[in-house]
Amino acid sequence: MTWNDTKLSLSSNACCSSNRMKWIFSMHQALSELMLQHIIKSDRTGAVHLTESAISEGIPCRELLDGVLLPALQTCGTLWEKREISLAQIFMSGKIAEAVFEECQDRQAEVSSLPPRGIIVLGNIEDDYHSLGRRIVISFMQAAGWRVHDLGEDVTAETFVEAALRHGAHVIGVSAMMHSTAMNILKVRELIDRRGLHDQLKLAVGGAVFNWRPELVEQVGADGTSASAAGADAECMRLQMATEKGAP
Repeated sequence: MTWNDTKLSLSSNACCSSNRMKWIFSMHQALSELMLQHIIKSDRTGAVHLTESAISEGIPCRELLDGVLLPALQTCGTLWEKREISLAQIFMSGKIAEAVFEECQDRQAEVSSLPPRGIIVLGNIEDDYHSLGRRIVISFMQAAGWRVHDLGEDVTAETFVEAALRHGAHVIGVSAMMHSTAMNILKVRELIDRRGLHDQLKLAVGGAVFNWRPELVEQVGADGTSASAAGADAECMRLQMATEKGAP
């Protein structure tokens, strides 16, 4: 089904329905399915064209990101966990998410004027230089509306904490690929606790090693993790809300 087919089908249903919210949900769902097709095919041009068309039809950018792009990315994450799509496709989904987000920024000032969903600092822990996973997460988080401060690779505990305080972030995201480097995340946990910042800063971890060995999440003192880049938004939002409520 094309975008024009989707418009025709949903418009006819809208004329007969008094429930506008149901119609909006159906529109988002149909667009998200089309977006997912473009993502799985690594069709960046098609995804951008769909975004342009949706904006031209009057769909607000935040609705497009939250109701169309994010569900498609979350489905990609599920497919990746089931090993039904490749790592290359996951990487391309992040690049497509960046392109869609940039299109929204270019076409409508609404996105940049809205307050961010949250602020996060992200980086690879000390001695870790595997950047692919972190870059994918950054794409997903930015597409979700987060303000992301990328600290790069080989980041020390002190740099993570100082950057979070400087930028007003409540979540520190730390990536590690191997067990040996993952254990360095303990330094971040210890520094947060030593400075009495546990209620202010939450520690999220990610990387292949945490999928292989889930027990490491607790061992390094993390407050949370996500098995996929697509799930990072929801998990970081949960952690951020915990700081706002003053939860331990």
